[in-house]
Amino acid sequence: MKKFFSVLVFFAWLLPAGVATAQEAYWVQVEANATLREAEASARRYAETIDKVNAFRIGQSGWYATAIGPFTEAAATAKLLELRAAGAVPADSYVSDSRPYSQQFWPVGDDALAEAPAALPATPPAPRPDAPQAAEAGEVAVADPETAPEPDPAPAPDPAPETAPETAPEPEPAPEPEPEPEPVREETRQEALQSEYQLSGDEKKALQIALQWQGYYKSLIDGDFGPGTRAAMSAWQEANGYEVTGILTTRQRAEVLAAYQAVFDSIGLRPVTDQRAGIAIEIPTAMVSFDRYEAPFAHYTGDEGVRVVLISQRGDKATLYGLYDILQSLEVVPPEGERRRRDADFTIEGANDRLISYTHAELVDGAIKGFMLIWPQHPMKLNPATGEMEPEVDRRRDLVLEAMRTSFASTGEAALPDNAGLDEATQSIDLVSGLEIRKAERARSGFFVSNRGAVLTTTEAVAGCERITLNESYDASVVATDDTLGIALLQPAQALAPIAVAELLTYDPRLKSELAVAGYSYGGRLSSPTLTYGELAEVQGLSGEDSIARLTMLAQDGDTGGPVLDQGGAVVGMLMAPPAGNRQLPAEVALSAKSTALAEFLAANGIAAATTEVQGAMTPFDLRALAANMTVLVSCWK
Repeated sequence: MKKFFSVLVFFAWLLPAGVATAQEAYWVQVEANATLREAEASARRYAETIDKVNAFRIGQSGWYATAIGPFTEAAATAKLLELRAAGAVPADSYVSDSRPYSQQFWPVGDDALAEAPAALPATPPAPRPDAPQAAEAGEVAVADPETAPEPDPAPAPDPAPETAPETAPEPEPAPEPEPEPEPVREETRQEALQSEYQLSGDEKKALQIALQWQGYYKSLIDGDFGPGTRAAMSAWQEANGYEVTGILTTRQRAEVLAAYQAVFDSIGLRPVTDQRAGIAIEIPTAMVSFDRYEAPFAHYTGDEGVRVVLISQRGDKATLYGLYDILQSLEVVPPEGERRRRDADFTIEGANDRLISYTHAELVDGAIKGFMLIWPQHPMKLNPATGEMEPEVDRRRDLVLEAMRTSFASTGEAALPDNAGLDEATQSIDLVSGLEIRKAERARSGFFVSNRGAVLTTTEAVAGCERITLNESYDASVVATDDTLGIALLQPAQALAPIAVAELLTYDPRLKSELAVAGYSYGGRLSSPTLTYGELAEVQGLSGEDSIARLTMLAQDGDTGGPVLDQGGAVVGMLMAPPAGNRQLPAEVALSAKSTALAEFLAANGIAAATTEVQGAMTPFDLRALAANMTVLVSCWK
């Protein structure tokens, strides 16, 4: 259990003298968890080696505590020291009274809050002056044979006493029962006001912050308990089953702050200085720890899905701008979100249904330094205000992000060398320094059919896409489809100026003539389209359709939507997607939507396609160059 600061110190001011009774229970709190499942697992784990382990809800905060007890205050302190010395509990475990704890949920059926607190064992009699001293903890006391005194000779036996008549021993008096613990009395309204009056300004602000975190206080943190603070206190009392007075008692203030403290327990914000990266920053050390270097990143990972990445590399403004572009291709930087790039820094925010990320980098000390915070999205829940399903917000992220932003600093000129972590790095085309590149749901081909960048592709390529891109750089939208032929017309969000536009052949080529389809056969893993050669097998479809031709060609899925070219570079058709459903064609059979059908479709949608009646011949090199300038990678993103 990691802590932001000591609860004992944090709460000390809340406990005016004389409030606790002699029988008040105390506990050794060892852990706080955000979920019931984690808390049960924690309690079971400690109970394997420690007695008197219990688990409680912390008020109505939604957090859960694992605590050992109950004890008297002195016994709890002694137990804490004993367990710490044995390494059985975390070093930041602490002694707490019962006030933060409400319902006990483990062990099932127990009610430890009602038990009498265990006291320290009776003090043993004082040793004789000549007795050997007790060994230090962990040592075994052994007498030195050279200095140990000789044992005294056995005393002579006493003469046998005269026989006396036997008498029955007097019975020992029965031990008096321990007194029942006195119930802890709640303060009256007047007593609560008196204890509240003793709070300092900072202590009042701390209470306002805790109420604000729990959603009850929505005004300024000023330490002034005005109408807004009183209303927040009343709302908290009502939500937690207390009498609504608008004035928190000492016990209630402790409960409010304990719930807020539990949040920090689960985060463990600590300053960290990464000497190799040359960065000092506060990070959630209870959630992440150092994993590895892969220049220009230092990776900090954990078990909860939270990740921190420190950015550090030599460079200038051009390097900064290049990093800005590269980061936006990563899986952990969703495309939806605010972007801001300035002369000497940039910030990228992104969110999707799986994660939310924040990235900042700047030019400082002759290097580019920054950080990324990657946080998992929580399950969707209904927002009663809007009636829509939205991700449940983990407000701890706001605390962590604010701490990272305000504490981030360069420690000097040190920066990660370009080969940092190279020996351990996993080399992959799908990774950038250990971070996965964002990949499309599917990638197909298309080709330019107008001078402003309109593109033809298949309906299968764009079905169900939340976002469509051309060459992974330009957003596009579907403006027309023909479901019979399975073709779709795409319009880029901004006008483009393609180097080459398709020229559609106005008639069918000869049977058995050599053709080639230009396409991104491997889903964009290659930067240019591939030519796959085949021949025209039939000028009709398999069911006799006049708008479809059958080809003999070993094409790939990524080729679908690509232009089918003759040897002179004229487009004789578009490669269609394989039939859907249970029907599967032989591997060498492919279908093409004829160029004449494509021209009619374009004309019906306001585009006058370029046409040709010439069947010339081009060298393979020139044909490949024409195909590369005409063919487009069409990516579908979800």
